[in-house]
Amino acid sequence: MIQSFVITGFLGVGKTTMLTNTVKEHFSDKKVAIIVNEFGDIGIDGNILSNVYSEVLEISEGCICCQLAEEFESGVIEIMNKYNPEIIFVETSGASEPFPIFLSLQNLGISVEGVICVVDAKNLDSYKDNSTAKYQIGGSNIIILNKTDLVSELELEHARKEVIEIKEKFNIKNNLTGKMIFTNYVVDNAQQGVVKKDIFNGVFKTEEIIGLAKDYNHLDHTTEDSITQKVVYLKENINFNDIDEVLQNIPKSIYRVKGIVRTLDVPNPLVINYSFGNVSYDELEGYSEKSILIFIGESIDDDVLLLTEKFEFMNLPKFRLAK
Repeated sequence: MIQSFVITGFLGVGKTTMLTNTVKEHFSDKKVAIIVNEFGDIGIDGNILSNVYSEVLEISEGCICCQLAEEFESGVIEIMNKYNPEIIFVETSGASEPFPIFLSLQNLGISVEGVICVVDAKNLDSYKDNSTAKYQIGGSNIIILNKTDLVSELELEHARKEVIEIKEKFNIKNNLTGKMIFTNYVVDNAQQGVVKKDIFNGVFKTEEIIGLAKDYNHLDHTTEDSITQKVVYLKENINFNDIDEVLQNIPKSIYRVKGIVRTLDVPNPLVINYSFGNVSYDELEGYSEKSILIFIGESIDDDVLLLTEKFEFMNLPKFRLAK
């Protein structure tokens, strides 16, 4: 399954520069496709990105999330068919909202790992009352404060509080159920125009999850800083609702859950992708290994232990650390 991130943010906040620097820093070993939505006739951003990455789909003269929705999806299909990327980044126009793009990518069977909103920490007060800016923040589950080198610690903390206030007020909801689309979100800083690697930890491909299910000696480990991965095996004879209940009870410290599970009431095993409060399921034929869930987050040992105590069908083995 192809992984993707949606990059949003108001006009002039530094989306393209941050995206360029971040992908060069963290994804030089991946086959990356960038889809840029230009608002206007001159594709400056697309020209910049085409010098860094192998492929860019540039869509001009409109908004990727409304008038050009069909063109967007057909363009993504073309990139998938021609170039078979591992990761797709979609940079939306500063004048558009991100959620329709999120839905389009999911409709195409692409795993959306996060909707990243870039915020100008220095100039937030000048545009924070704009309705599009509010819904860009509300429609994201990863909010990155950019241009932090231009503000003091006090100004940065003020911007963070402003962003959280906007997020809580404009967090998007399911119109039918009234529940939040993204139950969890994170606010972080860009460092010299680069998003920290922590945000992207745990972006596993299906074959990598299968490999973890087989490799019993290399499952439980800490990555960098406080980011931790914990692997849990599931007992047989569980139903889909059992899995759904676990994912409804994920604490905020856990921001990703990946896994493959077999249930009694779904014919094929399910690939699970939970990212910052949003979850998607895809069927996987021919999987016969153990059902497995991988939890990724900050200092999550105690929270994962509490989950396994609450749900008796979850088994947290004691593994030695990988050498």
